[in-house]
Amino acid sequence: MVVVFKVSDNTKEKMINYYQDKKREKTPPYSVFQAEEGGTIITLYESGKVMFQGISADVDANMWRDMEAHLNNGKAPEESKKSKKEKPDEKTLYEERKTYYYINSIGSDEVGTGDYFGPIVVTASFVDKSKISFLEELGVRDSKKLTDQKILEVVPKIIKQIPYETVIFTNEEYNAQKETNMNKIKAILHNKAILGLMKKDNYNYDKVVIDQFCYPKNYFGYLKESNNVFRKISFTTKAEDKCLSVACSSLISRYVFIKEIDKLSKITNEKIPKGAGINVDSFGRKLVKTQGKDILKKIAKLNFKNTDKILKS
Repeated sequence: MVVVFKVSDNTKEKMINYYQDKKREKTPPYSVFQAEEGGTIITLYESGKVMFQGISADVDANMWRDMEAHLNNGKAPEESKKSKKEKPDEKTLYEERKTYYYINSIGSDEVGTGDYFGPIVVTASFVDKSKISFLEELGVRDSKKLTDQKILEVVPKIIKQIPYETVIFTNEEYNAQKETNMNKIKAILHNKAILGLMKKDNYNYDKVVIDQFCYPKNYFGYLKESNNVFRKISFTTKAEDKCLSVACSSLISRYVFIKEIDKLSKITNEKIPKGAGINVDSFGRKLVKTQGKDILKKIAKLNFKNTDKILKS
């Protein structure tokens, strides 16, 4: 079942906050976020359209219909007759790939923001055009299709030839924040990784690219308290598909995240699950019973709703 309708800016903000800990790391083109809850996939587009997909799509949609009606004096949102997929045409994608792919680029990407357990990892890397064939042979062009096992095999080869800078934001650091705005945290870490990479050498780059997770104005707004901000950035959705340096950064971040999860798993004496789903809640309950709730401070993001579910039971 698919349900699509348009919501107001007020409802958009409430949806962004509500699905904060259920968001997927990658989002469709021109979307604010894509999240999953109880088997329903929710995609909120920049245009204000929201799409619910799944067996219980109508149930989830009705909750936000009621919210929209409440915020707009009883006027319910108008449902779209057809659930058209909001994406650019093939010509646009081709032109964007030419713009970002066959260039010398610095790209930055993150992992761990949607995972209850484990740190947030951000990597910035530099890819010279001369390395394109090498990276394509390793499968970097289709990086999202690579399994964890393949990542553990491929990334050590990448980092021998591709300059990079990785920033790890631990769970202790995350939980110590007075304000856990995930987009602000990502902006700070991306800026830190990019500046850290640039300190290593004078790279001859054409563009610095980030997968757009918020509007550029908001990105730089999050950095207003930072002393040093890199500003010449090209923000684009689906950057991992268009830009090899972003794809490399994604793989390196995923590699580091896997290694960090392995380290934390030694503390729990059991393999820690990824994501923020039911299996994570189940693991957390078992862990708290055996090691106490304070263990969560070291290995989890406490502001996620998983914490309440784990501790209530």
